[in-house]
Amino acid sequence: MVVQLFPMQALGGAALLVGALVLVVVIAALLSAIEIVDAYEKRALTVFGEYRKLLEPGINFVPPFVSNTYAFDMRTQTLDVPRQEAITRDNSPVTADAVVYIKVMDAKKAFLQVDDYKMAVSNLAQTTLRAVLGDMELDDTLNKRQEINARIRTELDEPTDEWGIRVESVEVREVNPSKDVQRAMEQQTSAERKRRAMILEAQGERRSAVEKAEGDKQSEIIRAQGEKQSQILEAQGDSISTVLRARSAESMGERAIIDKGMETLGDIGQGESTTFVMPQELTSLVGRYGKHLSGSDVKENGSELESREFDDETRELIGLDDIAEIIGEIDQEADMDVEAMEQEAQAIKEGKDPAEISDPEEVIEEMDQDFQSQADGGTEVPVDEDDEPSTSD
Repeated sequence: MVVQLFPMQALGGAALLVGALVLVVVIAALLSAIEIVDAYEKRALTVFGEYRKLLEPGINFVPPFVSNTYAFDMRTQTLDVPRQEAITRDNSPVTADAVVYIKVMDAKKAFLQVDDYKMAVSNLAQTTLRAVLGDMELDDTLNKRQEINARIRTELDEPTDEWGIRVESVEVREVNPSKDVQRAMEQQTSAERKRRAMILEAQGERRSAVEKAEGDKQSEIIRAQGEKQSQILEAQGDSISTVLRARSAESMGERAIIDKGMETLGDIGQGESTTFVMPQELTSLVGRYGKHLSGSDVKENGSELESREFDDETRELIGLDDIAEIIGEIDQEADMDVEAMEQEAQAIKEGKDPAEISDPEEVIEEMDQDFQSQADGGTEVPVDEDDEPSTSD
């Protein structure tokens, strides 16, 4: 019985093993036939080494065990361009590095036309960067970054289009000249800054001197105006004092002349001649003196009479009319606009336009014109009819 059961157990174990192998093969075939593609990529499918198609994102079924897929990232990718050494047009050594942003536009071309598109684009960017820097001056390589970026991108566009790659942007990160050139540039920058500092300092000193001179000028103008006004006021005071003394003399002059005239008449009366020639002014004074003696000019209708005026010739002789005109002119000029002068002084202190300050010469000229116009249009002093000249034998 034992010998008969052994072949049956062996046969069942072999069948179980074969079933397990078949199950494993089926599972492996299923896994090999199902290809899951991510949303941001595409995959190139080859069967027995032959290109078939591009697998789109999602679940894709492919022939098992004989298919291969190659993934291509469809997002924008960043490639670092290693630091490159170049010689500029003016024989200055520089080093530069850059960043290139690319995107796969046609995965089929990227699979069939180029071995490794990333390495290809990186190597092409390195050679293009050296060529662009070597075709520019040193100052241009340091200042014209945008131009360098644009030229590199233009140079990369044509070959990368054939690979199904689009260069979206190129950015040069650093362009560094050699150490000797850097020291020379630092010295030049330092010298330029010193020059600007000296210029600014000189301009500041010049402006300070101008402001100081302007302030001195304004101070002198204010001082001159003050001295001028002081002299004018002093002269006006002297003139007013003189006129007041003249008026006082005018009030006493008539009586003094009459007294002197009577003394003269007494001297004439002691002479031997019986015929006398008397000046016209003296005859008028004698007549008025007689009235004083008789009291006829003291009161009239219960009120006191005003003193008699000199005749025209007497007034002209002693200059009473001129004194009246001088008094009128002085009264007008004495009324000075002190408030306006204070406003001008305040404007000068506040730093306003000094052109608005009145020139002393112009002010004096205006005063002379005012004096002249008042002298030309002066009023005449009325003369009493009783003072008309008379003659007596």
